[in-house]
Amino acid sequence: MTLDQQAAGLRTPGTATRGETVPTVPPDSKGARETAVDVTALLERGRTLATPVLRAAVDRLASPMDTVAAYHFGWIDAEGNPADGDGGKAVRPALAVLSAEVTGAAPEVGIPGAVAVELVHNFSLLHDDLMDGDEQRRHRDTVWKVHGPAQAILVGDALFALANEILLELGTAEAGRATRRITTATRALIDGQAQDISYEHRDRVSVEECLEMEGNKTGALLAASSSIGAVLGGVDDRTADTLEKYGYHLGLAFQAVDDLLGIWGDPEATGKQTWSDLRQRKKSLPVVAALAAGGPASEQLGEILAADAKSSDFENFSEEEFAARAALIEEAGGREWTAEEARRQHTIAIEALHAIDMPDRVRAQFTALADFVVVRKR
Repeated sequence: MTLDQQAAGLRTPGTATRGETVPTVPPDSKGARETAVDVTALLERGRTLATPVLRAAVDRLASPMDTVAAYHFGWIDAEGNPADGDGGKAVRPALAVLSAEVTGAAPEVGIPGAVAVELVHNFSLLHDDLMDGDEQRRHRDTVWKVHGPAQAILVGDALFALANEILLELGTAEAGRATRRITTATRALIDGQAQDISYEHRDRVSVEECLEMEGNKTGALLAASSSIGAVLGGVDDRTADTLEKYGYHLGLAFQAVDDLLGIWGDPEATGKQTWSDLRQRKKSLPVVAALAAGGPASEQLGEILAADAKSSDFENFSEEEFAARAALIEEAGGREWTAEEARRQHTIAIEALHAIDMPDRVRAQFTALADFVVVRKR
């Protein structure tokens, strides 16, 4: 075990069989749920409650930003015609309206929080797509590809401003508390993106550094999503902090699964290119864990990635070349370790819920959403 792994309290990555398929990361069998929850309905509830307010917020934007934002959300196509695009999984708004019910309030109390987290999330997507050079999101051309980089930047900035407006317009002390939490989460999210970009230019990144980056980039906003409805409902800070702990570790599980999909995901399901994270030289968890594992495959992978960083022909690599790198990551144990890390973070998230007094129905729904995050293909 390396010093980095000892510091992070992590297990050494094991060795996976080349070609082994790990399409999903099922929770530990101990996590069997006594209460059946329709997760699709739960996600759809969050989307249905948030969308009218989200559309009204976007309508406030000056032209053409309103149209560009509508395209990004999938409400219109590139020609401006009405569309029924894929609006994403809607996990964050679902968590926000669910968290309101922890306090005994109606889910509608969490709507402004649901809209705010969705606006911040999409602000980050607009900017990330441009910075990462991603041309596809949700099976469509990204905003910068269709409307240009300037509009992607401006609309992203505008969505972040709208998120704060939506909350502060409530004019309550609870709204002020919610705004502080979401702005803190946004700063962490930006820190995480900066770390992610800087890691692309380094030969080595430790497992601990990678988890810190992913906690900032993904965990922070899911943490805010998991508490913001409860904060708007008047919950105390201790309970809000515990809900954030659930969301933070759920975010780490979510990102670990995303990292698996970023290398081995089916493009038909993810809407991204094959080997997308490898194409961008991302130091994601499977890569970092494989490099930390030691052994022949790990050493060979390190040599190849170091050469890739200096290559002027990297963008022209063939599918076979990326597939070979993915196979080395798997042989070194990076894929298996990341799947196990997703399960570990899932367990920590569920355990955090035990410290909160809430209705059994609400607890079951939080648990079902956590299960959904680690068992998905997109």
